[in-house]
Amino acid sequence: MRARKYNQNCPIAIGLDILGERWTLLILRELVGGPRRYGDLRAALPGIATNLLAERLKELQGDGLVDRVDLPAPIGRTVYALSELGWTKVLPILRSIAWLGLDRLDPVDSGPVSPLNGFLAGVLLPFEPGVTDGLDITCRVEIDGRRFDFAVSDGHLAAPHGDPAVTITASAADLVVARQGSTEAKRRAALRRVGVEGDPDAVAAVRQAFAL
Repeated sequence: MRARKYNQNCPIAIGLDILGERWTLLILRELVGGPRRYGDLRAALPGIATNLLAERLKELQGDGLVDRVDLPAPIGRTVYALSELGWTKVLPILRSIAWLGLDRLDPVDSGPVSPLNGFLAGVLLPFEPGVTDGLDITCRVEIDGRRFDFAVSDGHLAAPHGDPAVTITASAADLVVARQGSTEAKRRAALRRVGVEGDPDAVAAVRQAFAL
């Protein structure tokens, strides 16, 4: 049981009971990028105490938002992943918070852009659910050596299933500039460098759904 709760029969208070603790949303942010080992999460969240990370993961598993998966040999390791419920319930919240913070990001030319930031700003945030009716495919995004897999299913983003039908390849900087470039020319130039390959019909649908 969590030590602190609002004890209010209100959907916002109950939601905050689940997601309002420090680090919880950032853990979920990392898992949007795919299954992660405990050590991967520690490395991506500098400053979190190891016992606190373990506690948060246990709470999120108890809430049904995160799955703990023991991979078989020869891999033989434990990873944490967003559950189907996590994709359905948490992703819209993360997207809304990211929209709030997007225009406050430091300019791209002031420092490096992480692959995860490129994925969030360049792929997930521009997603338009209304144009994906009937689309059911798995997509792969390759960003600066890191791979992100997800699916589009029933008009929303979901956990990947099966082999990807479409692969998007880009640098994190280009994905951010394509959305936030200071001029239309810079945005268009960055967008032209984003590659989208796969089944032609699926590519056309993905380009429309993600404004690519």
